[in-house]
Order: sequence, then structure tokens, then C-alpha cells
Amino acid sequence: MTDKALVWLRNDLRLHDNPALHHAASKFDEVTVLYVEETDPTLRPMGAASRWWLHHSLNALGRDLAAHGLGFVVLKDTAAAEMFATIRAEQADAVFWNRRYGPSAREIDAAIAGRAKVEGLECRDFPGSVLVEPFNIATGTGKPYSVFGPYRKSLAALPIAEPLPAPLKREAKQFTPVGADYVAPKWSEKLVRHWRIGETAARERLREFLDVDLATYPRGRDFPGLDATSHLAPHLRFGEISPRQIWHAAQAVGAHDHAASATVEKFLSELSWRDFNYHQLYYRPDIANKPMVPKFAGLQWRQADGDLKAWQQGRTGFPIVDAGMRELWARGFMQNRVRMLTASLLTKNLLIDWRIGERWFWDCLCCADEANNPGNWQWVAGSGLDASPFFRIFNPVTQGERFDGEGDYVRRWVPELAKLPDAFVHEPGAAPAEVLRAAGVVLGETYPWPICDLKATRVRALEAARGL
Repeated sequence: MTDKALVWLRNDLRLHDNPALHHAASKFDEVTVLYVEETDPTLRPMGAASRWWLHHSLNALGRDLAAHGLGFVVLKDTAAAEMFATIRAEQADAVFWNRRYGPSAREIDAAIAGRAKVEGLECRDFPGSVLVEPFNIATGTGKPYSVFGPYRKSLAALPIAEPLPAPLKREAKQFTPVGADYVAPKWSEKLVRHWRIGETAARERLREFLDVDLATYPRGRDFPGLDATSHLAPHLRFGEISPRQIWHAAQAVGAHDHAASATVEKFLSELSWRDFNYHQLYYRPDIANKPMVPKFAGLQWRQADGDLKAWQQGRTGFPIVDAGMRELWARGFMQNRVRMLTASLLTKNLLIDWRIGERWFWDCLCCADEANNPGNWQWVAGSGLDASPFFRIFNPVTQGERFDGEGDYVRRWVPELAKLPDAFVHEPGAAPAEVLRAAGVVLGETYPWPICDLKATRVRALEAARGL
């Protein structure tokens, strides 16, 4: 039996259901875990909110690894440089990792694997980040899926591997906190009020969601004031919990409670959408910069810096959009329906390139990952596969009235409108002067007028897309 193994973690910062770690710990006397903040120029640098989460997640992981008697090394450089330097320092005989699916990441991994084998090292990779790997699911003609419905049906028919246990504990090691190099900008420090980070927090959040929140999920997820979504996305993005763990835990609830089966199915459909985005990422060169439907490369976007700044700051004059953008800044999170509304206003009414909005979310979202962030933006913009058609343009006023009828969400994040009656909280400009005075609202001063006319800009957007 070979003595020493290195496990290279990336988006899989957990002990449970970690195939690479499980294999190494069950076969080797000594195991060291390596995390590299990669500086390879072909990889997309992490956004600020994600860097903040990463810092805390690495420390949580380090504590767990030390308690299990596993070494932990955190470095920053190109992956290959740090990988082989650590192999030499640890005198490791083998290296393992869980696969990733972006084109540039796959090229880096393949080059490292080739070099490792030349140097006589045992080298293996494992599936650990999706329910079904992109190359293991295909249409009847053997092609990648481009429509979610058939993809979801095929995925549901495939066996999803059971989660693996955490490695057995060995003699505990000393934990050394991860250094200040991994701390994000100061603006992200406010996020700590809203999140618990790490594998233990992820597992507890899953159990709380299944025990308490699942029953209201199908309807509640559309109402931002209820805050009824799972909040598992950041934990999934960093791999503090695996999709297989979530899948099987939810399936178990459905198996024991027949009345919950439809609710479980809706939740698992959303988890499958995550896999569908990874399916798209795997088969396309750069979904963060290139429209998946090529004709959308010809759409003429506006250069509108003032409108963009108002959108980023939550000062558009459309309360539910502004609430969403302020929630994003405060929490590193935004409720799913509001994500659609904010993205629709930017890409269609304001006719600003979806890539600009995607980059803002990339920097501000704790859960921003390379598949779901661009995949979802392209869905709203109409340029993705199986996307919302471009002519589907959300009206933020009527959407607010329908899904935040009592204004709870708007009042939380746009407090200057808190005293407006329900009838006007989503359209302050329609309120009589005496109502505005009583609520302390001065349009154009305490709260902005709308930055665009929804009807006119809808016509403009449809005209811009005509002939594509």
C-alpha cells in the first residue's frame, strides 16, 4: 500500500460525499488536502462576495480536516506550480480530485494529470459536483440536450449515486487558520450577518429546509417577502454540500410522506436545472461571454452608464427591482423571482447587455458559479438554450403587486417607501400628493422617479430584436 496521497479540492469543500477524499482516506496512510486559489489566466477570477465566502469556508473546512487527522495546505499560484511543489514537499505518491466541467478548468486538469502520470504518480479523478455528469446523459440521437424538459425526464430516470460517508477519524491535527490573503474587500464584511458558512451549516440548513420550509416551497418561492427558498445555493457553489446529498435527502422525505411527493418533485426540478446549466457549460466554449443562441450576437445594446448605475444601486424607481438590488448588495443573495425581474429590466427595458449584469451578479452573489450565473442570465435575456423568449418582458409594477401584494419585501429593503399604503408601494408615482406627503415620500428626492417608461421601452426592445 502506498503511504501518502494528495487530494486537490476546488468546489468541493466538504468531508461527506467527497469521492476523491473518500478514496484517498480509505487507501492511504497519510492524506493531505490541498486548496489552490488559482491564478491561471484562462480561469475566471472569483467575485468579491465569493472570495469572502471562500475565506470562511476554507477555515471551516480546515477545522473539520484537522479534527479528522487530515493535513490541509492552502496556497495561491497557478494550479500546476502549487500542485507539484506540494507533491514534492509532502512526498506524495498519488493525487486525486473531483472533476470540474468548464472548458479552461478541464484543460488545466488534463495537463496536470498528464504530467502526474509521466512523473510516475497515481492520478485519478472522480464525479462529485453534479447529479449526472454531462457526458453521461444525452438525447436519443446521442447529442447534448438543449431543452430542459427532456433533460429533466432523462435525469430522473438515471440512478443517482448514494452519498459517501466522511472519512474515518484519525489522530487529530493542529488547525492553522487560513491567512488574510483570502479576505475579500471590506464592503463584503456586512454579509456575515446573514450567513452561516461551512459543511456543518450546509447540512443543518438542508435539514431545516426539509423539515420546516419544504411544505411551502412550490408557492412560497415566488413570493420574495416569504423568504421561502432553500438558501442552499452558496453551499452548493462551494461544495459544502453535494447535489447527491440534497437529492437523496429530499427523496427520503417524499418516500416517507406521500403528500409531500409533489413538493419534493418541484424542489428536485430546480436542483436538476443546476445540472442542466452545467450541461450547457460543458459543451460550449464560453457561456459567460458568448450567447448560446448565435443570432443574439447581432443584438444592438445601449451604452447607458447612468441607467446602469441606477440599476446597480437600487435607484431605478421600480420598487421591487430596487429592493432586489439592495438585497443583493446587503446579503450577497437575491430571491429567485426578483432575479428575473431585475435582469429583465436591465436587458429589455434598459436594453443593456446581459453580460454587464452577469458580471455585477458575479461580483455580488455569494452563490455565483461559472455555470448557473451566466446560464440564468442568458435564460432571461433570451439567448440561452430553452430560454425565456425575448418578447417575454416582465412588468415590475404588476409583478410586484402580484407577488408582493402587501409590500413586505419592498418595505424591508426600500425603507423610504415603508409608510406608503399597499396600493401604491409598487408604484409610488401613482399615489396622490397627500398620500406621498403622509408617507414622507418626495419623488425625485427621497425616492427616484422611474428611469424609463415601461411601455415605450418594451416596444423599443421588441424592435431591437426584430429580424434576429
